[in-house]
Amino acid sequence: MLTLRQLRYLEALAEHRHFGRAAKACAVTQPALSMQIRELERLLGVELVERRPGEVVLTEIGAEVARRGIRVLAASRDLVDFARHQGRLLTGRLTLGVIPTLGPYLLPKILPSLQHRYPDLRVELRETQTKVLLEELSRGRLDVVMLALPVPEAEVDTLALFEDPFLLAMPATEAPRGVARVSARDIDQRRLILLEEGHCLRDQALAYCAGARPEGPMGLGATSLTTVIQMVANGYGVTLVPEVAADVEVRDQRVKLLRFAPTQPGRTIGLAWRHTSPRKPDFVALGQLVSEIFGHGEGKALARRA
Repeated sequence: MLTLRQLRYLEALAEHRHFGRAAKACAVTQPALSMQIRELERLLGVELVERRPGEVVLTEIGAEVARRGIRVLAASRDLVDFARHQGRLLTGRLTLGVIPTLGPYLLPKILPSLQHRYPDLRVELRETQTKVLLEELSRGRLDVVMLALPVPEAEVDTLALFEDPFLLAMPATEAPRGVARVSARDIDQRRLILLEEGHCLRDQALAYCAGARPEGPMGLGATSLTTVIQMVANGYGVTLVPEVAADVEVRDQRVKLLRFAPTQPGRTIGLAWRHTSPRKPDFVALGQLVSEIFGHGEGKALARRA
């Protein structure tokens, strides 16, 4: 009879493409994992894996079985959640994913309030880029993800939390006097510093600045907003900063923040979870707490720097 253990081993093999690495990820010996994969092949009557020297490639049907198995494994985790989390909000373990342009700015304010309001909750965090978070969410490795909406996944439910407008950060020595608002036309894309590819903030900034100047953006990218802001402070260019990050990242007096004219660019911050998850009441409660803390109005960040 097919088992969840066999599906977990096949999932690991599909991810790592190597029996040794898959076995290590599953905390079993390589012979034990190999035996279970062969038993799964025998049960299904098909070849799932093409074994090559030094690597493993799933057959076409093996890849499809692995994809379907991932959904079965996620459903099994949802079943366990359904049984464990009845009656009380936000208790037990919650695996929360968050994108890097939110984590350092939201979590220090959210987690203490979350712990105070829900003392029986244990949060486990995962911070990485949107694509990886959504993949891990679909596999059942994460319960809920905090990110910029919308998300393209069809089997994901979302909840909008608050709007996070973008501000223009530029060297203070270059800031125009008496100008309260700027527009995309005021941005020289040759001096626009962005996060490296894979960050949704990069894509959002490029989308807003697409019609600003005919030149493409400069060939500089960074892995963190902190690095980008330091480049701006030292006169290397300008960048777009989410308002939620301004209080933390823009403390250097060499950097000037300017707000954009309507319609100003920004992003919608929200939560995403599997459509099949039984923990929607938990996620709604989490969203309400985040909205209470970060549902601020326009001008907060700039007022603090005035």
